[in-house]
Amino acid sequence: MLKLLATKENMRLDKYLSENLDFSREYIQKLIANHLVFVNNKNEKASYKLKINDEIIIHDEDYVEKTDIVPTKMDLDIVYEDEYLMIINKPSGLVVHPGAGNYQNTLVNGLLYYTQNLSNIGGEERPGIVHRIDKDTSGLIMIAKTNKAHELLSEDFKNKRIKREYIALLNGVFKNNSATIDAPIGRDKNNREKMTVTAENSKNAITHLKVLKRYKNNTLVSCILDTGRTHQIRVHMAYIGFPVHNDPVYSKDKATEFGQFLHSYKMHFIHPITKKEMDFTCPLPKYFTDYLDELEEKLN
Repeated sequence: MLKLLATKENMRLDKYLSENLDFSREYIQKLIANHLVFVNNKNEKASYKLKINDEIIIHDEDYVEKTDIVPTKMDLDIVYEDEYLMIINKPSGLVVHPGAGNYQNTLVNGLLYYTQNLSNIGGEERPGIVHRIDKDTSGLIMIAKTNKAHELLSEDFKNKRIKREYIALLNGVFKNNSATIDAPIGRDKNNREKMTVTAENSKNAITHLKVLKRYKNNTLVSCILDTGRTHQIRVHMAYIGFPVHNDPVYSKDKATEFGQFLHSYKMHFIHPITKKEMDFTCPLPKYFTDYLDELEEKLN
């Protein structure tokens, strides 16, 4: 369940929600049509014009869309597994969960083939998915196998108890050794597929950057997130003028099929059930390291 108060006057309900949630307008309209959106405890149409401080409640957890998510045999790189959770090394190019008409060859398809023991809190399309990383971002992702673990891990993410570190290759040579980018992120008005730094309909976003290596025209950095906004690192790096290398969306340069050079490298958390301290690191993919070797040769 999601709950928010309207901060705009005379805007359509579906438009307002699409600007303030990580849901498409089409999906929001389906929720409204299925009577899962309430304004001041009443079902309203998508065209309802909001008033300031209208209370909106969205029961997205109750929405079930008939889909055909086929379990698919997949070579999952399982870094860790117990009866409560899994840590997987996701390759670049693999979509995490089905959606927008794409119900095949996602990580979820592979998970469903591997095991039936997955949490169902996220709904039919997202079994086990506690958090997401972008299609072309590689590295560590957490999967919940029980609803109890899912609930506790979600709370840990919300309260910033799960620490994640990413490694990214940036375009340009970043002069400072470290930086903190504190800039709110919201959906781009001109392109609904993109996020942007904006003060309007945005959420706070903080990224800590540390330089690992400088090359002739690039910089290798680690990024630690205080928040987990959609495309956060990619948006913040582009905002400061050093976009992630090979990013097909936020860099002006032409990108290869590999996509952005961004890797979920490290994860630290307290196990939600056993309470043990858990630490995982995941090496960069070969394509990434091969490219770094090429950059290294150009330095010599």
